[in-house]
Amino acid sequence: MAEINLDEIKLKEIFKKAIVEVIQEQKEVISDLMAEIMEDIALETAIKEGENTEIVSREAIFKILDKKK
Repeated sequence: MAEINLDEIKLKEIFKKAIVEVIQEQKEVISDLMAEIMEDIALETAIKEGENTEIVSREAIFKILDKKK
């Protein structure tokens, strides 16, 4: 079997082309993945903010939700 010798620049170029090709061929999958990542970040942010706020009873939350119906 022949030995393949690639320098670092050529290898980076090949990886970049492969990544671009995957993104172009799998746009919907990539889009769904990005949406999930953004949702996870938003949830993490909400949890961190919630840790620094006043504790509210379950009843108070349901009372607010019932008013919005």
